[in-house]
Amino acid sequence: MVMILWINGSFGSGKTQTAHELHRRLPDSYVFDPEHAGYYIRKNLPKEAMLQNDFQNYPMWREINYTMLAYIHREYQGTIIVPMTVVNPVYFEEIVGTLRNDGVVVHHFALCASKETILKRLRSRGEGPQSWAAQQIDRCLDGLSNEVFRHHLDTENLSVEDNAAAIASLAGVQLQPDTRGRMRKAYDRVKTQLRHIRF
Repeated sequence: MVMILWINGSFGSGKTQTAHELHRRLPDSYVFDPEHAGYYIRKNLPKEAMLQNDFQNYPMWREINYTMLAYIHREYQGTIIVPMTVVNPVYFEEIVGTLRNDGVVVHHFALCASKETILKRLRSRGEGPQSWAAQQIDRCLDGLSNEVFRHHLDTENLSVEDNAAAIASLAGVQLQPDTRGRMRKAYDRVKTQLRHIRF
C-alpha cells in the first residue's frame, strides 16, 4: 500500500536517523526532505523580502511541500518517509490534513523524549545547550503535546532501530532483517549525520 510516514519531533529527537533506518530496511521507499524547499526560498528571495526567520512561516513553503508530496504519492508506488519538525497545528493541517483529505494515507509519528534526553542527544552530535536546536526544545515539546500530532511515540529508552521497528509495526509495514554488523551500523549513522549537517 502506498503511504506516507511522517516522522516529527524536536530537533535532536532522532527523526533523520530513524527515517534513514526505515529507508534502509523498507524496499521501495523514498526519503523526502521538506527542508530543501525552505533553503530554496531563502536562497531566492531578495533580502528586502526576507520577512520571516522561520521558512515554515512562508505559505509557499507549505504549498510547495504539499504539492510535491501529492505528486510523489501519485507517481511513486512506494513508501514515502518524511522526517520534519512541524509543531504549528495550522501548518500541519495545511500539509498533512490536506493530503489526508485528498485520500492519501499519512501515518504520523512524533518522537517524544524528555528535555534532558534531547539535550544529551544534541550533545552527541556536537550541539550544546546554547545551540539553535537546543533553544527550540521547549517550543517543540509544548507544540507536539497537541493531540493533532498523535501518534506520540515515547523514545526515552529506545534506540534508532527500536524507533524504526515501532513505527513499522504501527504502520503495518514489514521491515527487512538488519544484517549489518556493528561497524557498518556505526558507519551508516555517521554518514547520515554528516550528510545532514546544515551550514
